[in-house]
Amino acid sequence: MSGFPGLPPAGAEPRQVAAVVNRLGQGKLNCTGTLTLAPGAASTTVTDARAGPESVILLMPLSTAAAAALGGGALHVSDRGRGTFTLAHDASAATDRTFGYAIIG
Repeated sequence: MSGFPGLPPAGAEPRQVAAVVNRLGQGKLNCTGTLTLAPGAASTTVTDARAGPESVILLMPLSTAAAAALGGGALHVSDRGRGTFTLAHDASAATDRTFGYAIIG
């Protein structure tokens, strides 16, 4: 996770609240990460505290091999849970199938 400051549960100074709201308005959400598909395996489990059973997981390929995996039709989110999600994919030996991801919800 990146270092976006949050707000304390009891409230914050107006300047702190404005800074967080302004970042949100600029699309600077603290919901992104990167992952690499496990080589030689048919699934990859990602641990991320922001994930939940109802989260939507969005993927963006960051390499040619990742784009091929996404375009091949076998890559999909097979499970979501508290603090984790699993991707099912082909068991390629490729080691550079890297994706950026966003977790919404």
